[in-house]
Amino acid sequence: MNTAKEPFDWKTFIKRICVIAIPVALQNLLTTTASMVDTMMISSIGQNELGAVGLCAQFSSLMFSGYWGFVGGGMLFISQFWGAKDEDGLNRAYGLTLTCMMVVASVFCGMAVLFPENVMQLYTDKADIQAIGVEYLRIIGFSYILMVFSMAMAVLLRCTERVRIPLYGSIVSVAVNIFLNWVLIFGNLGFTAMGVRGAAYATLIAQFCNIAVIIILARKNKHPFLFAFKKHFTGRKGLTPEYFKKCFPIIMNEVLIGVGNMMINIVMGRQTNGAIAALALFRTIEGLVIGFFAGFSNASSILVGKEVGAGNLETAYKRAWRIVYLCQGFIAVVGVLLIALHSPILTLGHLEGESFTVGTQFIVIYAIFAIIRMGNWTQNDTFRSAGEAVYGTVLEIVFMWVMVIPLVWITGMVIGAPIYIVFICCYIDEPIRYILMQIHLHNGKWVKPVTPEGIAALPAFREQRKMKNVQ
Repeated sequence: MNTAKEPFDWKTFIKRICVIAIPVALQNLLTTTASMVDTMMISSIGQNELGAVGLCAQFSSLMFSGYWGFVGGGMLFISQFWGAKDEDGLNRAYGLTLTCMMVVASVFCGMAVLFPENVMQLYTDKADIQAIGVEYLRIIGFSYILMVFSMAMAVLLRCTERVRIPLYGSIVSVAVNIFLNWVLIFGNLGFTAMGVRGAAYATLIAQFCNIAVIIILARKNKHPFLFAFKKHFTGRKGLTPEYFKKCFPIIMNEVLIGVGNMMINIVMGRQTNGAIAALALFRTIEGLVIGFFAGFSNASSILVGKEVGAGNLETAYKRAWRIVYLCQGFIAVVGVLLIALHSPILTLGHLEGESFTVGTQFIVIYAIFAIIRMGNWTQNDTFRSAGEAVYGTVLEIVFMWVMVIPLVWITGMVIGAPIYIVFICCYIDEPIRYILMQIHLHNGKWVKPVTPEGIAALPAFREQRKMKNVQ
């Protein structure tokens, strides 16, 4: 095991971050760029169409919360088994992750396709926006299963450091999506103009292409785990209870946060039409920022989890806090760029008058809070990959339900405060949680291995941290 006195290898560290983070960031950038192009094209049809699709995206975000707990659990086990070279455990962990994620996707697909009216009534009280959203959901719902399946494969490929394959899938998917948007939304090349339904069909076809590219490239590269179908659902006795024990806090975190965000979106969906349109465009911009940031978060999960699984606990500890601060520095630069470029961005989104003013407020507020928010996110992902799934989960759930949701509801639904005040309340807990997360990060108690190699190295690491904290 590494000792605290050994110098930190910055060169290798930065190189490993780039190898993992840049392809993941590019993949997410491509995905969010496609969403932004969708938004820009749809906004040219009308603000009601923009608002409707934006609210449908919030339903997709709720699905994201439903399956992301399994993504976090999968990354925890797969990255640590990868570090320990435990192929049997890795295959079984992927099988459990894939199964659970597909169950969630099937539920949301059924809700979107069979009960779209109920979904839209939940998110807004505007009948004209509801009607547009129903058309969109009935089609886009079928893409949920494809979207989640491709995400499950991407988790396995990233944790085994094959990050380029999902990137290439996204490149093809985004190109197809943008081209078909142009054809189907506006009726080019002899097709009938379909509006928001065209955008939904374009997304559905693009998801098929994404999966096809991932499978073809993984097969060509002879990936040792993706096609080991029998091993995904057999072997490694006793892993299932341990998997769900570790996943349960993450699942509860994501589900309760997802429901909390839904309640916040219910408040936002009952503001003016201009504010709803501004929020739809902002969520796309936010997705772009998160797309960049997710590269660091994934790098943290993989690089830290791999070292924990291999028993190199001090190396994992040193990597963790450096990744957090690198991420925050990067997000600070992005925030400055967002504020500087807010006017052309909002103009491209066809926002004007009230919606332009509200959109500007959203961007400035978010740019300030994003530095702390993304620091919290990276720390929580780091804790999870190292085996600690409780601490960040408890903090996030408690603060959201005790502080954020009551304040958003009171300001937005009771006293009718200006929309920017309601929006600030969405992030009011972040600075407090950041302080608590920093304390936990530096004491090292979040290192909780699941592999024999990591468990064997834990006593020496704990003693090392204890002596370090006393000094």
